[in-house]
Amino acid sequence: MGSQGLNQYQQPVGPSVSKEMAMDIPQTPLEGRYCRIVVTDPQAHASGLFEQLSQAPDDRDWTYMVDGPFARFDDYQAFLERMATTPGQTCYTIMEADSGMAVGNAALMRQDAANGVIEIGNIMYSRRLQHTVAGSEAIFLLMQRALETMNYRRLEWKCDSLNGPSQRAARRYGFQFEGVFRQAVLYKGRNRDTSWYSIIDTEWPAISRGFRRWLSDDNFDANGKQRARLGALIAQSRQATQ
Repeated sequence: MGSQGLNQYQQPVGPSVSKEMAMDIPQTPLEGRYCRIVVTDPQAHASGLFEQLSQAPDDRDWTYMVDGPFARFDDYQAFLERMATTPGQTCYTIMEADSGMAVGNAALMRQDAANGVIEIGNIMYSRRLQHTVAGSEAIFLLMQRALETMNYRRLEWKCDSLNGPSQRAARRYGFQFEGVFRQAVLYKGRNRDTSWYSIIDTEWPAISRGFRRWLSDDNFDANGKQRARLGALIAQSRQATQ
């Protein structure tokens, strides 16, 4: 928790905040070594994304998504168009840096510019992107955009409390678990208890250093296998700053 002071009535109050934070989500591309992230253009990206997502052997990747799965291309394209036009949200398409192939989506969403709060969500990775360096780098680039470019104070990650892979990913990326909102959402005819995670601005420098160490050339051998795990490097970076 942040430090606190006393007001003129000797009541404890939070610290004063003076930050210039972006009012709008930037629309410019994000350039990484392994991926390139651009604002989603449903007309240009839907076909490639649908092709990649359709290569999964079953529909389990859609279980915890609010919408989907989609058997028909037209339905998927309509979904992508809704994602791309939702107020307070910018939907991004993740492309492989080498091939230029569209392999996944993620969004900066639920923007609260007045308080400097935003969420990474609506993440949908094809099997080609899952468990890759590019997939982790994409999250890092979006984190940078929110906490550095936009200078926001708080970045959120939310998921169904039964979605184990999403919870493990949040912890791996350095998000802190905050609790569960019980019976928070109804979707697909069932209840969702929502697990909340966050990173605040004072935590970001250490997390960023851990990410950069993980993404460095010397952390991968000739076969592309990591030498040190991302979670371990972030934990080490945090400990070094305490």
